[in-house]
Amino acid sequence: MSAPESTNYRILLVEDEKSLIDVIKMNLELEGYEVTVAEDGREALERAGGQRFDLCILDVMLPYIDGFSVCKTLRAENNKVPILFLSAKSSGSDRVEGLKIGGDDYLTKPFNLEELLLRIAKLIRSREAAEQRTARPAEIYRFGPNEINFETYEVRGHDGEHRTLSKREITLLRFLTENEGRVVSREEILEVVWGYDVYPSSRTIDNYILAFRKYFEANPKQPEYFYSVRGVGYKFSRTEK
Repeated sequence: MSAPESTNYRILLVEDEKSLIDVIKMNLELEGYEVTVAEDGREALERAGGQRFDLCILDVMLPYIDGFSVCKTLRAENNKVPILFLSAKSSGSDRVEGLKIGGDDYLTKPFNLEELLLRIAKLIRSREAAEQRTARPAEIYRFGPNEINFETYEVRGHDGEHRTLSKREITLLRFLTENEGRVVSREEILEVVWGYDVYPSSRTIDNYILAFRKYFEANPKQPEYFYSVRGVGYKFSRTEK
């Protein structure tokens, strides 16, 4: 199983068993990974804090600071590097604990080397896909004199005034603009914008539409963009008059 195709991926290998370090490091390097080794928990935190890694292979039983504590510290510092635990502790409770505190995968010793490589490649691909989804450039949507920045939540209205909207307002705006020209039902809006955790009334959604008209319509009583379709739902359109 070869490493995902890209620039060299960097792996932090945290392990205190010398023979195992040599085997894992050699095989990772044969797969094209760059490997940095830490042999105890303190060294692991020092290296993780000073460098960027695409994956951390983390033994649980380490000198000075155990692997679970290393993981907790990294997550408390908002370090989101994928963590694959390696451990001789094979009980279900240990596995659950490792995943609960922020680990991404858990493999018990002794392990199959090919399985380790497969899991590493999968975690790195998942991390890369997540970064691609979140590292998009600022998304600017323009209609008439209006502008929406979906990344910063800032909008410029018909009067040139700049405002910062709430996350829910931006989410609803994104949903409406992505469905331009189509009437979307209240149920669709509930699922996408509210996630069914709260059940707003039709009037609540109407109030959002009224707010959008105030922000973006030159004449809110004769909208050019934001429409309520009685008994059906809501629509955004840049062409309807």
